[in-house]
Amino acid sequence: MNTYPPLNALRIFEAAARLESFSAAANELFITHGAVSKQIKQLEEWLGVKLFDRTGGRVKLSDTGWRYLIQVQDGLDLIANATSQLLQPDRLRRLTVNSTPTFARHWLLPRLTQFRDAYPDVELHLVTSDRDIGRLDTPFDIAIRRGPGDWPGHIAKPFLEEWELPLCSPALLERAPVASPADLARHTLLYADTRPTAWQRWLTLAGVPDLKPASTLHFDRFSLALEAAMDGLGVVLGPMPMAQDEIARGRLTTPLSSPIVPVRAYCWVAPRTAVDDPTVSAFCHWLETCAAGLSVPPTA
Repeated sequence: MNTYPPLNALRIFEAAARLESFSAAANELFITHGAVSKQIKQLEEWLGVKLFDRTGGRVKLSDTGWRYLIQVQDGLDLIANATSQLLQPDRLRRLTVNSTPTFARHWLLPRLTQFRDAYPDVELHLVTSDRDIGRLDTPFDIAIRRGPGDWPGHIAKPFLEEWELPLCSPALLERAPVASPADLARHTLLYADTRPTAWQRWLTLAGVPDLKPASTLHFDRFSLALEAAMDGLGVVLGPMPMAQDEIARGRLTTPLSSPIVPVRAYCWVAPRTAVDDPTVSAFCHWLETCAAGLSVPPTA
């Protein structure tokens, strides 16, 4: 019995499910909204299950659809990887890395020359995003996210521990020294929407949970808060060892050495069907090697 569903319908289903929109899938695939709707309906009839819940003019993946999407993406990734290796058997292929903006700017970019020197034939495509990997609009070979997370259909491994300490510019510290956590009351504290509870957690562990700073500044991205700290606008609760390069350059300093607040480690995440790809394996191993040379959080 032929158990292969219509392959074109599968490709359209993957796009519509990933984007959670028939219209967005139509734009990505350069077909009409009606063609997407027709192919999805035919696929549902062929499978005998409902892949999308339809309410008014909106569609949402059903639970069955979510489970099917994971398996379909694995299969399509496997076909794409096999085709790439067949067409380029003697050279490493293009590698797409999706990283959070802060990690890319302050840790990954300063080290990429090392990877390019070791693998000059790799065409590296770096994309930045804070979105969950299950909601990304474009495919990737490797994603870098803080974890562990719920990443079905993927293999993940922590490679860089992270902990938080107050960070500020040396010039700011000269104007208003910080000898204890209570001295932060003289400063502007910098907040990021992506880490909304970080300061309160640290201040509580530091024994000053009710500290009132001189003022606060809020940013939608942590990378902006970190840049603001380097520009002398205030004190940010920053990531170590990611900030070590900026400390070495003299743009940041750590006014306090405790308390140490461990947070989620950075992980590489790769589709399960791609982990054996030589280029993916090489990049993941390189990440682990770079991180192995960095210090680990001291005991709080």
